[in-house]
Amino acid sequence: MYNAGKGSNPEWNETFLFDVSSQDSTDLRIKIMDSDMSTDDFVGHASIPLDALFRDGDIPAKSYNINKDDKFCGEIRIGLNFTAQRSRGFDPTDGNIGGWKQSGHH
Repeated sequence: MYNAGKGSNPEWNETFLFDVSSQDSTDLRIKIMDSDMSTDDFVGHASIPLDALFRDGDIPAKSYNINKDDKFCGEIRIGLNFTAQRSRGFDPTDGNIGGWKQSGHH
């Protein structure tokens, strides 16, 4: 049985939602971990510039380098879509984010 999320060429085909509070954010930094039975090991990170995403609304799927300790150690293929809050009908002032109410306690 083939598990698409494991092996040397994993595929997740997942959708993730990130809240961006400002278009001053310039990069999305992704941390890649290798999960095994005892521990999760840091594989590397990828950094995706967001300027084109904010300007054009999407970035077609493309490959980004994964680096660890300033050394190339692989690639990850990612596509991104940006939807402004006002066009999604999302009200950030209601405190309801992702179905959860933010706690008033700090």
